[in-house]
This record gives sequence, structure tokens and C-alpha cells, in this order.
Amino acid sequence: MKPTLLLPLAGAAAAFFLVAAAPDNEQAPPGAAEAIAKALPDKPFAKPLKARKVLVFAKTAGFRHQSIPTGKLALTELGKKTGAFETVVSDDLANFEPKTIDQFDAIVFLSTTMDPFSPSQDELKGMDDKAKKDAEKHVERLQKSLLDFVKGGKGFVGIHAATDTFYNWAEYGEMVGAYFDGHPWGAGQEVSIKVEPGQEKHPLVAMFEGKNQDFKEEIYQFKAPYDSKKYHMLLRLDTEKTDMKLGGIKRTDGDFGVAWAHSYGKGRVFYCSIGHNNEMYWNPVILRHYLAGIQWAIGDFKVKVDK
Repeated sequence: MKPTLLLPLAGAAAAFFLVAAAPDNEQAPPGAAEAIAKALPDKPFAKPLKARKVLVFAKTAGFRHQSIPTGKLALTELGKKTGAFETVVSDDLANFEPKTIDQFDAIVFLSTTMDPFSPSQDELKGMDDKAKKDAEKHVERLQKSLLDFVKGGKGFVGIHAATDTFYNWAEYGEMVGAYFDGHPWGAGQEVSIKVEPGQEKHPLVAMFEGKNQDFKEEIYQFKAPYDSKKYHMLLRLDTEKTDMKLGGIKRTDGDFGVAWAHSYGKGRVFYCSIGHNNEMYWNPVILRHYLAGIQWAIGDFKVKVDK
């Protein structure tokens, strides 16, 4: 699909919360570093086959989550403490250029929103027609480069708002597995997250020990191309232990996936919607879940994924 440089209005609050770039003073809240350090696992799930490098990309063109700096810190320390990977935290689009992208083993989209590859609306206003066409070609090149990277055998990891991204790029939706369709369960809402029935011993969720995780967190519902039959489901919202009388619930089938994995060409895609609240990044179980997912996406954690 040819990219458009118009901001889509399909996202969570895209028309109302426009943030072109990360604030210069963006940082994790006081005490976050200490809390993360205590929660980190001591070792990787699998010994890296070679030195691994992961790009953490958190550029936003819509709502910007306050937990992004906490997530950046947690992922950096996760790789460092376990030795599983080196983390490069950067929103520089040059990293997605063909050949340049090949230095990475996986790309993490950390709560990206809307179209992070396109110029901002303010930048577009100052462009003539030629500059706009050049910008479109640039977006097309970066999009193809990312798809080729994953299909060619590398990894993609989506965290939280990665599904609130690239609504006008259908191939991205198919790759990540869903598009955001609201969050009836807000940041202060108590929710219960369960392991997909039958997957209790699967290595990507074994750290849950088959037990629910109960906490306050913003939980998404999804729209097409979401189809839980197409992916190896790992976590779901437990609708029997979560308030289902809230306003804004659109799905009537009770299918509220939270985490899944699937093959994409020769590559691997792991997505988990947990990550709105800062506290999620110092939850020991969630950190181990992300470590397992990232190591699987990289290709070091050799576990079977059925889809």
C-alpha cells in the first residue's frame, strides 16, 4: 500500500494529542531505576548464539505515553543484566535504511503511535510538492526495509501502543497482528491477565506458572486484522475476573488478546499490550515475559510457535 502523509484519525486520541517528538526532559520517574534493578532476571533464557543488538524505537506522531522512558530504561538494563543483547535506544529513522537496519537482530516498537516514519504536520506545511513526493518515497523505502528485515529472518517486538501505529499501512497491521480499538480498561482499572488455556508450560509464558497476574493497567481491545486463530496466543484478559460492564467495550466474543507470537516470512514477531503504566516495567514476571519474547524474536530462544 502506498503511504500517505496525512495523519489518520483512527488512533486512540490521535486527533487531540499530537506530539511530534520526545520532550528533551523526558525521563523515568524517581525510584524507577532502583525498582527495575530489583526486578531484573539474573540470566537469559538462552545463551546468545552471537553478540546481539536490539533497536528500541519509540517515536510518536500521536499520543505519547509517559512510561516510554521507563520502558527504555528497563529494556536497556534487561539486555545488560542478562547479557542477552545490547540495546540501542534511538528514534533516528536512518536506522531503518536498507543495509543500516541489518546491524540489528530485532526491532522493538515501544509504544509508537500513528505514523512515526512520516514528517510531522508542521513539517509538511513547509514542503513544496517535490519535497512531499520525496518524503513519500522515503517512507516507502523505510517500510519496505522493515518488512524485508523481518521476513528475511530477523525479529520484531511490539510493546503496548505498537498496535496504535501505521493504520494506513496494511502490511504492518498484518505483521504486528492487530490494530488498537480503544481501551475500556484504563490505567487505574484493576484487570486480571491469564495465560492462554493449554499454554501454561509454553516457555514464552512459563514464568506466569499458570497463574493470573492481577494489577492496574490499561488493556486494549483490537480490531482487524486481529484474529486470535491466526497467531500463537500467549496471554488474554480474564473476562471472568475483570469488570466487563465498563463503557466502550465493543467486542461481544470475549476475545481480548494481550500477547501473541507468530512467524513472519523467515522472521519472528512477538507482541504484548502490557506497558502503559510505569509499574509494568518493574514487574518481575512481565520483565521475564518480555525477555523471553525478545530472545525468541532474535532467534536465540528456540521454542516452538505454532503459527
